[in-house]
Amino acid sequence: MNGTDRFVALFIDADNAPASHVDVILNELASFGTVSIRRAYGNWKGDRLSSWEKLLHEYAIQPIQQFDLTKGKNATDIALVIDAMDALYSRRVDVFALVSSDSDFTPLATRLQADGKTVVGFGERKTPTPFVNACSKFLYLDMEAAPQENSSGSANTVSVRKWGVKELKSDTKLVTLLRNAVQAAEADDGWSPLGRVGSHIANQASFDSRNYGYKKLVDLFRASELFDLETREDKGVFLRDKRKAKGT
Repeated sequence: MNGTDRFVALFIDADNAPASHVDVILNELASFGTVSIRRAYGNWKGDRLSSWEKLLHEYAIQPIQQFDLTKGKNATDIALVIDAMDALYSRRVDVFALVSSDSDFTPLATRLQADGKTVVGFGERKTPTPFVNACSKFLYLDMEAAPQENSSGSANTVSVRKWGVKELKSDTKLVTLLRNAVQAAEADDGWSPLGRVGSHIANQASFDSRNYGYKKLVDLFRASELFDLETREDKGVFLRDKRKAKGT
C-alpha cells in the first residue's frame, strides 16, 4: 500500500497545541496519505481558541465543541479519545495523527499502535517523554522553529535550530540510540547500511532527525562526528562507529 492509498485521521487538542503550524502538520501528513478526518476539540465559545478558529474553514477542520463542565476536568481529552477509538473500529484509518502536548494521550497512542496503526504525534518540546515515545513518529513544533517558505511562497516546513556537535555528543540517550542501531545493522565487513540503520531506529523508538535540525538522518550522523561514513556506488551510504575503527 503506497502513501496515496492510505487514509489519515487528524485529531487536534486545540487546548494544548499551537495553531501557528497547522500548515506544517498537514504538509507532513500528506506524505502518509489522504487526511480524510480533520477534527479540532475545545471550547469554541470562549476567546482562548480564536487563533484556531480563524483557520478552521481554510483547512477544512471540523470544530468539535466541548464545554468546560467541571473545573479541572478536561472533557476535550475524553471526547477526542472516544472519537479516535470510534474511528479505529468503524472507519478505514491507517494513520492516526494526534496534535497535543498533553501526556494524557499516551494510553491512546499506545492502544492505536497495538492495533497496528501508525501514530504520528505533533506538539511542543515541553511534551512529556512518555507521549512522545508512545507515537510511531513525533515532530516537535518548537517556539524556536520558524516556518520556511516553499517555491509558491507558502510556509509548509519547520526549520529547527541545528544542534551542534557538542550538543549531540552530550545527549546520552541520542548517542546510545544511534550507536545501538549501527551495531544492530552491522554487516560482516563491519559497516552498516544506512537504510537498515534507519529501519532499526524506526522500529525501536519515536524518532525524527528534524527535531535536531537535520532534514535527513544521514546529516545527523555526519554532524555527530561519532561515525565514519562511506558512500558506495549503487549501494548507498554505510556507517561505522569510529570507536570500532580505532579498535576500542
